Amino acid sequence: MSTKRDYYEVLGIENHASADEIKSAYRKLALKYHPDRNPDDPDAEDKFKEAAEAYEILSDSGKRAQYDRFGHAGINGQGFGDHFHSTEDVFSAFGDIFGDLFGFGAAAGGRRRARAGADLRYNLNISFRDAAKGTEVELNIPKKEVCSDCHGQGSAPGHTPETCQHCHGQGQVTQSQGFFRISVPCPVCRGEGKVITHPCPKCRGNGIVQVDKNLKVRIPAGVDTGSRLRLRNEGEPGDFGGPYGDLYVVIYVEDDKIFARRGQDLVVSADISIVQAILGAKIEVPTIDEPVTLEIPKGTQSGKILRIKNMGLPYLGSTQKGDLLVEVLVHIPTKITKKQEELLREFDRLEEGRPIKKVKDFFKKAMGD
Repeated sequence: MSTKRDYYEVLGIENHASADEIKSAYRKLALKYHPDRNPDDPDAEDKFKEAAEAYEILSDSGKRAQYDRFGHAGINGQGFGDHFHSTEDVFSAFGDIFGDLFGFGAAAGGRRRARAGADLRYNLNISFRDAAKGTEVELNIPKKEVCSDCHGQGSAPGHTPETCQHCHGQGQVTQSQGFFRISVPCPVCRGEGKVITHPCPKCRGNGIVQVDKNLKVRIPAGVDTGSRLRLRNEGEPGDFGGPYGDLYVVIYVEDDKIFARRGQDLVVSADISIVQAILGAKIEVPTIDEPVTLEIPKGTQSGKILRIKNMGLPYLGSTQKGDLLVEVLVHIPTKITKKQEELLREFDRLEEGRPIKKVKDFFKKAMGD
């Protein structure tokens, strides 16, 4: 074409169009003027080329600024059309555009990008006491590792991968998809551009082996069911040189026969007699370590919660601890001696006239007794 048209005119957009609008306009023209879709139109390839050239300049912020200021002279021969000879050149330069448009993920050059390995999960059951005090456990994790013989290359020692003859090392080939020709990863080398002719005996050319790995894991004091420990780089190996994934150890804490748990507070029940509840007493209550003495105040009611500070579970990442909550349960005997009955009746007589007695008499009268 002897005279170049304005690039904005070519794409049918305004000169203040956004990057997304430029991309969208180019896609429409590429679909409209693709030569395979217009076999009887000799001008289709020129229009296809013209649209690609306009997009190549306007999609680059630096080139676009030069073009906006100086026109075609400002880009100084940087137009895509100067080195474009076929539709394959367009796909090579803008493989991401066409891959996204037509459902193919081949990037320019067809080479696969490094990708992090998958994360692994391990469910670990521990006792209530181990969760309270912390512990160290040894795990046996079945996982994949990079082959130590070939260092992940897949070739036997003394050999190296060779250039793929199917794609000539490009990692991609052009295939027809209806009226389009699309660059896709080479099916022989799977986009690598190289093939393994002498596979490593240990990993059979995969570069990866299955192993059982032993890991020592420190469980911090105070963990609860659902707590997760992250071990970096102990997951699956990455693809194409990507980093390892991580291992997540998920904690499940078993129930305890003595203690219940409310966050970082421990809850324990303590039975006392009627006399202890009335007169008060000192009793021993269990803790995670050793029993401690708890003073029961006079007149303690059944179900009363008494708190002992800092005798609970530690908070993760902190020196602070929760509390020990003691639920006092007053034991009512089902059988008593004659002497005990006499004493209780005397006690009841002495209680005559007190508020609780008046309340009892009120309900008796109300019920017609």
